[in-house]
Amino acid sequence: MDRPEFYSFHQGEKTLPFAPQEYEARLSKLRADMRAAGADACVFTSMHNIAYYSGFLYCAFGRPYALVVTDQDCVTMSAGIDAAQPWRRSFGDNITYTDWKRNNYWRAILSVTGTGKAIGYEADHLTLAQHTLLEDFLSPKALVDVAPMTMRQRMHKSAAELSLIRSCAQVADVGGYAIKDAVKVGVREIDVAMAGRDAMELEIAKRFPDAEYRDTWVWFQSGINTDGAHNPVTSRALQSGDILSLNAFPMISGYYTALERTLFVDTVDPASLAVWQANVAAHEYGMSLLKPGVSCAQVTGQINAFLEERNLLQYRTFGYGHSFGILSHYYGREAGLELREDIDTVLEAGMVISMEPMLTIPEGTAGAGGYREHDILIITEDGNENITGYPYGPEFNTVG
Repeated sequence: MDRPEFYSFHQGEKTLPFAPQEYEARLSKLRADMRAAGADACVFTSMHNIAYYSGFLYCAFGRPYALVVTDQDCVTMSAGIDAAQPWRRSFGDNITYTDWKRNNYWRAILSVTGTGKAIGYEADHLTLAQHTLLEDFLSPKALVDVAPMTMRQRMHKSAAELSLIRSCAQVADVGGYAIKDAVKVGVREIDVAMAGRDAMELEIAKRFPDAEYRDTWVWFQSGINTDGAHNPVTSRALQSGDILSLNAFPMISGYYTALERTLFVDTVDPASLAVWQANVAAHEYGMSLLKPGVSCAQVTGQINAFLEERNLLQYRTFGYGHSFGILSHYYGREAGLELREDIDTVLEAGMVISMEPMLTIPEGTAGAGGYREHDILIITEDGNENITGYPYGPEFNTVG
């Protein structure tokens, strides 16, 4: 039989996270940036940019995926194992490549780009091996790293994105309340985490009946396991007096939000209460600083000074916040919008950023454990809008 290198497989109806006009607006801005950068076509390989410009969030499982954007075309490239699902979830066209012959993926891309063009690519994602194949198959006259300019575009949220992100934050609150209700002496971390995850997934299905459901998760930590922000869930049983870390992460159509809170089981000792209250104060101070015209580095410096005055800065473990939108633990976030000393990005209306100070007091020290609060804020014309609703602090989160 004739075995094609690639083909079109279209069946079913298209269902996208946003209206077609949203993707048309994103692509229009991208194409203007491409012209300014001298790129004839972009070959996106990352989950975040493919999802941002097409709506399709791939599951690689060892296979490469792509989105090719030219002045006229917007085409996702997917493996045959996924059949027509990528087409149904993509704005624009889709080409399925086969595995009958090695590198049919690049032959499919070539069918859209042609040879000898200036090709935009993501230097922060494309592997060295795939970079070599790009040059072999496409014979580009030039290569343009478009990762920085696409990152800048993703930092500024549209009205449709802000609406979705608000809903995501509300789902995270649902998970937070379910987690709090599940906290009891003797219950395992995994049991509490499952309660929060199940509550969020049910809420997402209720709010978004046409979405795909995946990648919503909870990190729930207790005792020594709270020392790191991303420590996995274990089967440790909760004990009276334990410090807890609630981390609820709903994912809707590639858009991720987070709710993170410190809790204690039954009671909180004086040393722990003092650290907790100090971190809450830093959290509130940090949120008050988030407004247009202020740089990420300036915000970071002011919170650093706040903690240093209280002799706590040495317990800070990472930056104070980061962007939200198309992002995940699988594929990162906009590196240019993080609250760190080395980021000079100036906050602007329409950006979405977290405030999440964390202090980790070592074991064997009074008040040992990891303290973390986390709210998501939309930068407005004159300040910010906090879209996180679940309360923080000892009064609400000493549970028992």
